[in-house]
Amino acid sequence: MLKNLLVSLAILTTSVAYAGQAVVLDVQAALQSSNAAEAFRADLVKSTSQQESQVRDLETQAKKMQSDFALNKGLLTQEQIQQKDLQFKKVYGEYQRQLQALQQQRAAMEKEFLEGMRPKLDQVIKALIDEGDISLIINRQSAIYVEPRIDITGEIIKRLNAQE
Repeated sequence: MLKNLLVSLAILTTSVAYAGQAVVLDVQAALQSSNAAEAFRADLVKSTSQQESQVRDLETQAKKMQSDFALNKGLLTQEQIQQKDLQFKKVYGEYQRQLQALQQQRAAMEKEFLEGMRPKLDQVIKALIDEGDISLIINRQSAIYVEPRIDITGEIIKRLNAQE
């Protein structure tokens, strides 16, 4: 049994001796810090600005209706209270519907962007692996401590930006 343990230990240390470099990568930061991501965010804001403005207007309108109702509640008849409540619910419901639609549209656009960026990221990572004799890449969020010299996130960003 001791012999098997020693053989296993010898094999393990031998494979470690020949292993390539271990590095860390913050994939999310690499994708979000690239020039392509910055351009995407600008396009996203531009393409959804009209819808966002409509959502903000509905939110403002609902808040104003709510505050007006609170101020004048004592002066209104029961019928007027019900009418105001119905109007508020209608505006607030439309606000929620449009907000959800806007969020879904943005999420779909972000998903499409990330799906388009993933092959580029994979290509950059593959090239870096081949050039740098890298045998292990650890997700940055999974590491407790990382020596800055083994974090390849900056290099990945630089290479993603060079691809454009």
